[in-house]
Amino acid sequence: MKREGYLIEKIADPDNLRLAFWKAKKGKGGKNEVLIYQKNLDKHLMQLRNALLSGTVSVGDYYYFKVYDPKERQICAAAFSERVLHHAIMNVCHSSFERYQLHDSYASRTNKGTFAALNRAADFQKRYRWYLKLDVRKYFDSIDHTILKALLERRFKDPELIQLFSAIIESYHSQPGRGLPIGNLTSQYFANHYLAVNDHYVKETLRVSAYVRYMDDMVLWGNDRIELLEKGHSLKAFVGSSLGLTLKPFCLNRSDQGLPFLGFLLYPQTIRLNHNSRDRFIKKLKGYQQNLAAGIWDQGDYQRHVLPLLSFVKHADSAGWRSHRMSSQEYGQGL
Repeated sequence: MKREGYLIEKIADPDNLRLAFWKAKKGKGGKNEVLIYQKNLDKHLMQLRNALLSGTVSVGDYYYFKVYDPKERQICAAAFSERVLHHAIMNVCHSSFERYQLHDSYASRTNKGTFAALNRAADFQKRYRWYLKLDVRKYFDSIDHTILKALLERRFKDPELIQLFSAIIESYHSQPGRGLPIGNLTSQYFANHYLAVNDHYVKETLRVSAYVRYMDDMVLWGNDRIELLEKGHSLKAFVGSSLGLTLKPFCLNRSDQGLPFLGFLLYPQTIRLNHNSRDRFIKKLKGYQQNLAAGIWDQGDYQRHVLPLLSFVKHADSAGWRSHRMSSQEYGQGL
């Protein structure tokens, strides 16, 4: 495996830093910290360039908040200046991370989002009698810093870049020596790369032909129940010994009983919304309607929020249910 080197100079390139700024700004242009950064953009980008080239980049300026959809999670958001740094790094390093990914890894990758994963899983649901669904217990909080840094050193040989990766990793701990902050671009890449090792084991050692992973949600399919369960136990032992992770109890079932995956229930011949997704749809749509009625949003704001919501539920065979919800006076205005 050829390692990538001499990347820190590319990361510090002025054109790359400017591109990173515009990516970091996307969707956040009205925030005060973004406006302050942009007001003296050339100065801030030059400071970042000098810090990168001298190895003196400061990281770890985080603020924390909780979200409760679909479950309670603590989000650790980096300051805007660090988000510019993260984009600058991944503009250059993206292709190196991407080359190690296998086809059926679907999180945080171009054209490999939720719906691509669902379509692939739905295809396997039609073709195999059994599925085995696995996921990691407290995945982001459990990632071992030492193991992660070793994996990155196998991929990159630039000492300055490895030092920068190490500083970012060590800037956050859920417990001593473990954890990545949910909410950072670098965390998405690191977490995806960490479990790519697992993907190679599944495909190359266990020889599982039907497999999908969306971050730490993994599904294996087969026609032999016992063989599938044995491969699950082998995988559990591998992620424990090689990656220091713990899998939750297995979910082994017949495909015709439905696979719960990414907010949907996948059957061989249909896709349905699960109960939580239906509840979230109703709750969000009601809130959007209230914002419109109160004058907080105009019609354009309302439609910008509603269209992604509708796009999600339309991926299921939910036309009748949608029609019932949308035709009521409470939810149907403005669509």
